[in-house]
Amino acid sequence: MLINLLFSKKSMLGSIPERGPIPPMGRLLSRTMRVAWPAIVEQFLVSLVSFIDTVMVSGLGAYAIAAVGLCGQPKFITLIPFFSLNVAVSALVARRKGQGDRESANRILLFSLKFSAILTVVISVLGVAFADPLIRFAGSQPDTHQAAVAYFRIVVGGMAFNVFSLVINAAQRGAGNTMIAMKTNLTSNAVNLVLNYCLIGGHFGFPALGVQGDAIATVSGTVVALVMSVASVLHKDGFLYVFHGERGKRKIDRFSLHSMWSVGSASLLEQLFLRIGFMTYAIIVAHLGTVAFAAHQIGMNIISLSFSIGNGLSIAAVALVGESLGEKRPDLARMFGRICQRFGMIFSFSLAICFSTVGRDIFRLFSEDPVILDYGGTIMPVIAVIVILQIAQVIFSGCLRGAGDTRAVALISLVSVTFIRPFSGWLFVYPLHAGLLGAWFGILVDQFMRFILTFFRYRSGKWLDIIL
Repeated sequence: MLINLLFSKKSMLGSIPERGPIPPMGRLLSRTMRVAWPAIVEQFLVSLVSFIDTVMVSGLGAYAIAAVGLCGQPKFITLIPFFSLNVAVSALVARRKGQGDRESANRILLFSLKFSAILTVVISVLGVAFADPLIRFAGSQPDTHQAAVAYFRIVVGGMAFNVFSLVINAAQRGAGNTMIAMKTNLTSNAVNLVLNYCLIGGHFGFPALGVQGDAIATVSGTVVALVMSVASVLHKDGFLYVFHGERGKRKIDRFSLHSMWSVGSASLLEQLFLRIGFMTYAIIVAHLGTVAFAAHQIGMNIISLSFSIGNGLSIAAVALVGESLGEKRPDLARMFGRICQRFGMIFSFSLAICFSTVGRDIFRLFSEDPVILDYGGTIMPVIAVIVILQIAQVIFSGCLRGAGDTRAVALISLVSVTFIRPFSGWLFVYPLHAGLLGAWFGILVDQFMRFILTFFRYRSGKWLDIIL
């Protein structure tokens, strides 16, 4: 009865009129899960590897957890242009697939790879050169600074492998080929974990390189991912084939270039706002001390597991919404968006129950330090609430991105992440003296605001009328 109520055609369509025959609900659910489950598994595995990675590094001590955690936001800052480019690639490839325009989709992919090649060289050189001041700005402490700088230089120096793989996988996701990205990341993560074991502590004759070994393992995994990603676009019968079309006619058309700029520039602003807010917030938490920041980093790894589910459904929403709008079926776009949202709600409440009941035991996987475990017992109930809001807003954002409504998502990020999260975190941590718990209240306020704003933007239906 509850399932029928959640997934009824009437509740899915809302006020949107039918524009053609509506497939049976079972077929729509099946199609959504065919696209979504590989993306969910992929994102979950990425988060799980980060989770296990932190567990492996934790054997070196709290300083190692903090050092790797400190590099998180600076690393993502270097990837900002590529994240924004990939949002445009996914949205436009999905739209072109719905239009049946294979040639244009391949031109978009080829242009994106060329553009990424130039940008990667510049960012890699600058990242390696300015690693020391950047990590210091991120809030490193004397016992974490050198390890964090060494880790960051290795990861940024080898970012080219990751960047090209991300671009190709973004295009494949837009085409609905989420299985390819899943297989790529599964293999890459397996390589990462094996080399982590070999290089962090020194096993099977490998040197014990500690935090630097973790970085080398990470880059090595991206090399494997790149090889597999490139192989996926070398099949003539695939929708994406980099040699599709005649030589000399592979330049991107002006309309697609304009659409890429429109979607990508807004997404670039969104990523800038996100990283400014996340970086400022991380600096606030880092000044609580190495042990508190290590506990915070463990909490972030735990919550990333829940984010992976929301992000996987968001990826599915981008592909399904974009393709439906390309077919001029806003009614199906709305239905696919709401199906992803309902699945997300089921997952989020299940995770919230898990986190609120066995949260301290999850923390025990990382450390037996009583102070860290106390921190875990304090913040896990807050994380349980955050999970519900986070998954919902991430999927709403995916629907908006799939339609090309990246400006609205960027504005929401500006308001909530850039200003509300750091200010709330600072207010709870320092003036209200709530410590690490206060920092997580800051995240809770941010997630609540993003949920409210994305919900009302999605509900307005304005995203259904965007032309790409």
